[in-house]
Amino acid sequence: MNQPTSPARTSAEPAEPRADRRAWLGLGVLAAGLSMIVVDGTIVGVALPVIVTDLGLDLTDAQWVNSAYSVMFAALLLTAGRLGDRLGRRGMFIAGVLIFLAGSGLAAMAGTATALIASRIVQGVGGACVLPATLSSVNATFRGRDRIVAFAVWGAVISGMAAVGPLLGGALTTYLSWRWIFLVNVPIGIAVLAGAVLVVRETRAAVTEPGLDVDGLLLSALGFGGVVFALIEGQRLGWWRPLSGQSPISPVPIIGLLGALSLALFVVWERHRARRGRSAISDLSLFSFPTFSWGNLTALTVAIGEFGLLLVLPLFLVNAVGLTTMGAGLVLAAMALGAFASGAAARHVATLLGAPRTVVAGLVLEALGVAAIALCVSPTVSRWLLAGLLAVYGAGLGLASAQLTGTVLVDVPPEKSGQGSATQSTVRQLGAALGAAVLGAVLSTGLAHDVSARLDTVDHLPPAVAHGLVTATRESAGGAISGLRAQGDTGRFGPAGPRITSALADGFADATRAALFTASGFLLLGLVSATVLAVRSRDTGDRSPAGDRDPRSDEGS
Repeated sequence: MNQPTSPARTSAEPAEPRADRRAWLGLGVLAAGLSMIVVDGTIVGVALPVIVTDLGLDLTDAQWVNSAYSVMFAALLLTAGRLGDRLGRRGMFIAGVLIFLAGSGLAAMAGTATALIASRIVQGVGGACVLPATLSSVNATFRGRDRIVAFAVWGAVISGMAAVGPLLGGALTTYLSWRWIFLVNVPIGIAVLAGAVLVVRETRAAVTEPGLDVDGLLLSALGFGGVVFALIEGQRLGWWRPLSGQSPISPVPIIGLLGALSLALFVVWERHRARRGRSAISDLSLFSFPTFSWGNLTALTVAIGEFGLLLVLPLFLVNAVGLTTMGAGLVLAAMALGAFASGAAARHVATLLGAPRTVVAGLVLEALGVAAIALCVSPTVSRWLLAGLLAVYGAGLGLASAQLTGTVLVDVPPEKSGQGSATQSTVRQLGAALGAAVLGAVLSTGLAHDVSARLDTVDHLPPAVAHGLVTATRESAGGAISGLRAQGDTGRFGPAGPRITSALADGFADATRAALFTASGFLLLGLVSATVLAVRSRDTGDRSPAGDRDPRSDEGS
């Protein structure tokens, strides 16, 4: 009896669509634009000690320089993605690069803290337009195996270039000026604009829901801004009674509460629009998938730990350890090396362990690396030891970042993959803002306590002088330590100068240790949620990160 055989592929059966040369060139342009905005999220940290001294910033200002970019990025990301779907992704990408370049130019010319923070807000608007446009363009342009490769490139840029930022910032600040960390974007951005016009294809989505969710945009911006404002300004303005004592209550808890209420109203409003079949900037129904909700919680906690680390460590390395900006950048570059190495190997590791367990393995390395750094922190710590531990942390970052997106989106329907990806990017940017805010607040509180305790061990130091030193160290984000170190025993404190400097550096190290343990705690929370995610996830196998969308869901033009 004849056995049934599988039907052979006929010439009428459609072959898997393959990308052409223009599509791959376009991917290179999109990756370059993405690299520019990702690097900008981390390049500033290592230059902060120099910027603090040059512009006379305090620690709160330094936190805002980091957070303003991320807050605006998070607030506008979903809306910018929806606009790109409607109006055209290439057009939104080009508009975003132009806005980002304008913000970069303004930042390079900034002469005050207010001007620099405002410039960072403009950069955040541009970045929010660029990132979803790159992801959606990749999703619309590539199919099948080509899409897997394209998403791998996109994920490698996200994880790798974030780690490159500190090294690039250290080199530009040391050999040119801190202003070049912004000016360097101009020639790169011009080249990206030319490439976008020449080789990036315009694509749009078939959006059927009517209306633009302006109210949702405003509520999300007010919510994110209010919560981050409270976390950052609480140390300067007071958490309850203002530090100046000129009014009965601090504005901090009021603005923080309004921010929390705005976020709650945002959730209610988005559900209301979804029930009525109108366009919403966030599809909250995606959180009904356990893999999506747990995965985003993991992404949030990882970003808090990562970006908080990039605020605290450069200040410690330059001010407490006494490294140059370039020296600090070289130490932090070990994180980039670890991330690149593990990111390249992540696909092979995922083949053995599965993507969810690869994320868990990465978070184990991240949490252990940061906890080990916290235990070793001191003004005399070996830079080689720090670099080695940062490489361990970077290796975990590369493993987790490379596989997290695909794991989060594994159960999301293909037609909603764009919304899912944009939501995860928003969560990551919110985590970046919260990381700088939370760890900056822990550092500020620690400086007030730990520096004072260390100065108590210096003999014959009047309390008023000690209080002034604590205030100066806290308000300068540690910059006062570098000034006293440069004076040696010839400054206003005479022979006691080196002892005072040593006490201040020890106190700064104590405060840094507390901040790093806080970062490790957030990473442990991420590890718990990633473990739940691994249990809830189906093994992703060879499935592409965002699924293979139906080509009919996007219209190329």
